[in-house]
Amino acid sequence: QVQLVESGGGLVQPGGSLRLSCAASGFTFSNYAMSWYRQAPGKERELVARIFRVGGSTIYSDFVKGRFTISRDNAKNTVYLQMNNLNPEDTAVYYCNGGPGGTYWGQGTQVTVSS
Repeated sequence: QVQLVESGGGLVQPGGSLRLSCAASGFTFSNYAMSWYRQAPGKERELVARIFRVGGSTIYSDFVKGRFTISRDNAKNTVYLQMNNLNPEDTAVYYCNGGPGGTYWGQGTQVTVSS
């Protein structure tokens, strides 16, 4: 049974930081790229960052470059998203994604940036 379980979301003030985690099970985690997406109310789901299985190369959407860092620990089957200098526009549900063809999704974790 495939599972992607996100954690680490919450309420943070502008300029603050959060670290999201996604624990994967039920598939060979190290074989696949892993991604973080987000969806704000009334908006479409959008890619935040992706980390590839080979060499750990990464891509980021322009709106998070220099603020967010994606990483993975293949020994723990976990992907992380370190989010710094958060602003209210980062408020969204953040989803973990991966597996063959990006088939698997987590349930999401809410991130709210507000003073």
